[in-house]
Amino acid sequence: MAKNIKKKPIKITETILRDAHQSLIATRMTTEQMLPIIDKMDQVGYHAVECWGGATFDASLRFLKEDPWERLRKLKNGFKNTKLQMLFRGQNILGYNHYADDVVEYFVQKSIANGIDIIRIFDCLNDIRNLETAVKAANKENGHAQIALSYTLGDAYTLKYWKDIAKKIEDLGAKSLCIKDMAGLLTPYGATELVTALKESVDIPIDLHTHYTSGVAAMTYLKAVEAGCDIIDTAMSPFALGTSQPATEVMVETFRGTPYDTGLDQNILAEIAEYFRPMREEALQSGLMNTKVLGVNIKTLMYQVPGGMLSNLVSQLKEMGQEDKYQEVLEEVPRVRKDFGEPPLVTPSSQIVGTQAVLNVVAGERYKMVTKESKKLLSGEFGQTVKPFNPEVQKKCIGDTKPITCRPADLIKPQLEELEKEMSQWKEQDEDVLSYALFPQVATEFFKYREAQKTKVDATLADKENKVYPA
Repeated sequence: MAKNIKKKPIKITETILRDAHQSLIATRMTTEQMLPIIDKMDQVGYHAVECWGGATFDASLRFLKEDPWERLRKLKNGFKNTKLQMLFRGQNILGYNHYADDVVEYFVQKSIANGIDIIRIFDCLNDIRNLETAVKAANKENGHAQIALSYTLGDAYTLKYWKDIAKKIEDLGAKSLCIKDMAGLLTPYGATELVTALKESVDIPIDLHTHYTSGVAAMTYLKAVEAGCDIIDTAMSPFALGTSQPATEVMVETFRGTPYDTGLDQNILAEIAEYFRPMREEALQSGLMNTKVLGVNIKTLMYQVPGGMLSNLVSQLKEMGQEDKYQEVLEEVPRVRKDFGEPPLVTPSSQIVGTQAVLNVVAGERYKMVTKESKKLLSGEFGQTVKPFNPEVQKKCIGDTKPITCRPADLIKPQLEELEKEMSQWKEQDEDVLSYALFPQVATEFFKYREAQKTKVDATLADKENKVYPA
């Protein structure tokens, strides 16, 4: 029997500084673009602002030539009253492989020391073993460990499955639970059913994160809140909708005057929206924001392909000159997913399944060409899937390799000491070793760039001094 759910104001987590621009403009918003509006955002009364993690770390180093740690410190300095939140891929941290426990622990420690309050931790396979180290580390540092369930559909994903895994998450020490619906698959009445079931299973707060990709997200939030959901993730309107989240202002207005009223001030939100609007226009004009990511794609519900994965498939086929195969690839994705144990499609499993589907179609024979990531997944290197792999496909792809059955990270020796030695010549702060651990080549290029910039500044200062005090 459902618990008596007390009606209360819904809390809002704002995503414009992380997932919104990751979803719509490939994570290209710079720190300098963020800083002028932080003071105003800090006055809103958000539950939290999601501003770090996910792809922001990689994009900062690779494309923006910014130190992600410096960004975090600047944001923390500006947000005096608002909690900062990040997205963390369990044992993958913010990269695409599993890392040793010592690296995971150190990353969590440094994230919290530099300003993160809430760490949202997820695993692409919902393998609880891949979350343990990060959750323990966050609790040790007095951070808020929120575990996210990667939401998906399939025979194995029953209400019983979600209730059981939610209970395990609570027992693991999570302080809140997030339903992470990365592809916008959760429908309004599905949300009623799911949130009601989870509320029966756990006592910790429930946060719902979804994307507008399939067009139902705002209605899904409404039904989830009525069912007892505590927190919803939204994005300021200039970077909302499409493959991003529902708009903050719209959801605030939706609940105004109800028992769920957020109490947030639309006048302050309007000022924030005005600040970001020119950025949206600029992104549209430059082509950085592709109109394809702004529409509704109900095919998401058919193929369970997240918005970012759709655009990835399109670009892969374009590079190969095989754009006419798009429909075939879309139909192949669910088949590959089934062969691979029906994992949720979220980084990195979405890329693995998507790329393999492209290769299967383009080669004209299934699993004639197999990526090394597909082999890793089928070898158990990413953890355990909810359903078993297709044994024939597994045999064809990895031959007689004996799959891993333990927690994958148990096989990884401590890495920090070795990493410190490898990158010692570039080290300017403790955190540099973590940037290097996740993206060795990208970080090294960034360190070289940073040094060159410093040399340039030093030369300019010396030049000025010589002009003021001639020899």
